[in-house]
Amino acid sequence: MRLTELKGIGEKTEQLMEKAGIHDVMDLLFLFPRDYEVFSTPCSVGEIGCRSFAAVRGVFIQEVSERRAKKLLISQSIFKDETGATIRAVWFNAPFIKNTVKAGIPCVLRGRISRKYLIPQIDQPRVYSLAEYDRLEGTMSPVYPLSKGLTNALLTRAVKQALQTEELYRIDEEEFLPESVRKEYGLCRRSIAVRNLHFPSDREAFVKAQKRMSFEEIFLFIYLMKRNGTKHLSETDLKISRNPQTDAFLNSLPYELTQAQKKVLREIEADMSGGFCMNRLVQGDVGSGKTIVALTALMDAAFAGYQGAFMAPTEVLAEQHYETVSRLFRDSNVPLHVSLLTGSMTALEKRAVYNALEDGKIDILIGTHALIQEKVVFKNLALAITDEQHRFGIRQREALAEKGGGSMPHMIVMSATPIPRTLALILYGDMDVSVIDQVPANRLPIKNAVVDDSYHENAYRFITNQVKAGHQAYIICPLVEYSEGIEAANVEDYTEMLRDILDPSIRIGKLTGPMSASKKNEIMGKFSRGEIDVLVSTTVIEVGVDVPNATVMMVEDANRFGLAALHQLRGRVGRGKDQSYCIFVSGSRSEEAVNRLQILNHSNNGFEIAAKDLELRGPGELMGIRQSGALAFASFDIYRDGELASLAAEAADNILKGTVQLSESERSALEEKCSDPKNTILL
Repeated sequence: MRLTELKGIGEKTEQLMEKAGIHDVMDLLFLFPRDYEVFSTPCSVGEIGCRSFAAVRGVFIQEVSERRAKKLLISQSIFKDETGATIRAVWFNAPFIKNTVKAGIPCVLRGRISRKYLIPQIDQPRVYSLAEYDRLEGTMSPVYPLSKGLTNALLTRAVKQALQTEELYRIDEEEFLPESVRKEYGLCRRSIAVRNLHFPSDREAFVKAQKRMSFEEIFLFIYLMKRNGTKHLSETDLKISRNPQTDAFLNSLPYELTQAQKKVLREIEADMSGGFCMNRLVQGDVGSGKTIVALTALMDAAFAGYQGAFMAPTEVLAEQHYETVSRLFRDSNVPLHVSLLTGSMTALEKRAVYNALEDGKIDILIGTHALIQEKVVFKNLALAITDEQHRFGIRQREALAEKGGGSMPHMIVMSATPIPRTLALILYGDMDVSVIDQVPANRLPIKNAVVDDSYHENAYRFITNQVKAGHQAYIICPLVEYSEGIEAANVEDYTEMLRDILDPSIRIGKLTGPMSASKKNEIMGKFSRGEIDVLVSTTVIEVGVDVPNATVMMVEDANRFGLAALHQLRGRVGRGKDQSYCIFVSGSRSEEAVNRLQILNHSNNGFEIAAKDLELRGPGELMGIRQSGALAFASFDIYRDGELASLAAEAADNILKGTVQLSESERSALEEKCSDPKNTILL
């Protein structure tokens, strides 16, 4: 069903939606909210306490006044609640508010609470009539991921209409989870889950819907992994042992490998020389030295007369790996030829790489998804490595493996996502798992600070001093742009605010997920080269470029992220010789939120932090901002839904072993879903 069949969507809006990946009404139904605006009962000013967001009932006791601070228009008024207590209301760059706010008329004010000089004020609040807020109280209103030209109001109206069409009932007709599985694990119908993820009637309905969609996604992933698994079943003539020249290279390095790195290298060598195709996951905490382990294995393959491939998730990261390997080989006189292949290279540059690769003149090829294009032909690929493997789907990994020609190459996938080992064994059941659980001794421990929003002035002064000393800084915001009702900093407004308050000599850049790949590469390239001093970003930089000169990581509204995600972000600094710092700014002053963040102060071990995160959050917890960096899932969250993964693995085993009998139509529906080209797990 075309989008233009919905009221209010014309050709122009349809084109904007298509750019955002919404091609028809079914796509719209599966565009789930990234957050929810929860309308709580209004409180008094005296009850605000440690809240970071609040709704207050009362009246404005004065008209709105305006003043300018450089490029910023600041509007403010005084609001009095029903107890007679007052709070200052402040709006930024909102000239319309002067005509909207009327003194003396009862209303509800709802917005983010900030504290300057310990006095609470409500920032960028929305004003509701009493009747309007009464209708909204207790509801969960969806907040959708947006792209240029699309508004949350537009998408909300469109989804409400889509839920009234026959497309909603087609969702049940295309059910692929067997009825026995749905009954066994208490899963609701798909159409009910879709409806309640968009507009949950209450929290219980939301949790049930979330469980259903998360279960089906992780079930399908595990089912495919188990069905297609080839662990220890494929014999190979590609027997590769440790080469003396590789040992000489390792001995020339200015540091010694950790015992954990050496142990993983022994496991890899045993695999590659054992007569069976290696299929190994190498998990390593941020900064644990996975790259040198991967390079060592690639060198052994190359010195044995074979080729190796290393696939990274972004062009910037691929280019950085290429530069690092090239420099190391030059410094140590390693007689191997390494080359780079990315999508942005010219056709002439790509053709030169294709020809040299097919002729066997390239020993190690480093690149992005460009490595799995049809034109890429290896002469004798023996080892394929994917970095940050959660960024790649099953088909991409298989496509790289197929580049081995007649024989399956050895496979290593690497991940810095700190997944508890028991969960890793479920998610990567077709692989052996190695863990690098030590950080090189020459790394200075990152100094951490957990603060509230009253610390901002000191933080900006500290960042300014670091920049003047020649260093760089990251500032992370949960949101891309201002979202009405969501109590979190956003990149767009934050960037403008920094440009207004920091020294004009400080070069500020911004980076967000909706940017094009080329724009992201351009920004990260500038930051890597030192052309940007302070980079304001969403968590898109979590798996980013290695910038040793970056010494400060400040995370706004850190209470909205999982601990494991914060640990991943922290790993972007502390990569050089200088002391690095991580500042976690809590948007909530509650003791629970602060104590939770303090865990990061006491541990730098990602696996311990991930386990604690799992323990603290529990299943079904609504965090607000979905945790990023943990596999390419749309609904399933590896830290929230760990127990669900165990149940899904049990269900997949029962089907594959025949313990659960499927009807012909159920088996057909499951197989059809497994081959669905729109399935993001496969891509």
